[in-house]
Amino acid sequence: MTAREVFSFPRVLNDKATRFVAGVVALATVVTLVTGWYWLLIPLAYGFWARVLTGPTLSPLGWVATNYVAPKFFGERRPVSGPPKRFAQAMGTTFSTSALILALLGLHTAADIVLVVLLAAAFLESAFGFCLGCKTFAILMRFGVIPPETCAECADISTRLRAGQAAKDLPG
Repeated sequence: MTAREVFSFPRVLNDKATRFVAGVVALATVVTLVTGWYWLLIPLAYGFWARVLTGPTLSPLGWVATNYVAPKFFGERRPVSGPPKRFAQAMGTTFSTSALILALLGLHTAADIVLVVLLAAAFLESAFGFCLGCKTFAILMRFGVIPPETCAECADISTRLRAGQAAKDLPG
C-alpha cells in the first residue's frame, strides 16, 4: 500500500459504520466526563486524527466498525458521501484535541465544556443519524466557502433524487 493510498479518504462510506464510531466516541466522552480520566482523550484525539487523515485505514475503531461491526451486526451497507463525513471528523479532531490540550493545561472545566459539545454531536450522529459536521459542510457549500467540486454528490441534488427513485423502482 502506497502512502497516497494510506492518506486518502473514501468518497463513499457506510453510514452504519460511521454511526457506530460516533456511538463509541459518545461513550468514551461520557466516561471521560464522569470519571475525569482525561488520559482517555489521547486515544480519542488520535482516532479523530487517524480518521480525518486516512478514513478507517489507520483508525482501529474506524477499521473495526467498517470491516467487522457494521457488516456483521447492522446488515446491508447504507452509502453516504465521504467529504461531509471527513469534515465532521475534522470538527471532532478540533474538539478532541482542544479538550486534550485544555486538560493537559489543567483547565478541566474548559475541557469539560468542549467535551459536552463533542458529546452532543456524537450522540446526535449515533442515535439519530443527524451529523452536525455534515450540516455545517452543507451550509459552507451553499455559501461558496467549500467549492462544489469537493463533493459533487452533495452539490447536485438531482443525483440523490435519481438514486432515490432508482431504489424505489427496484423489485421487492
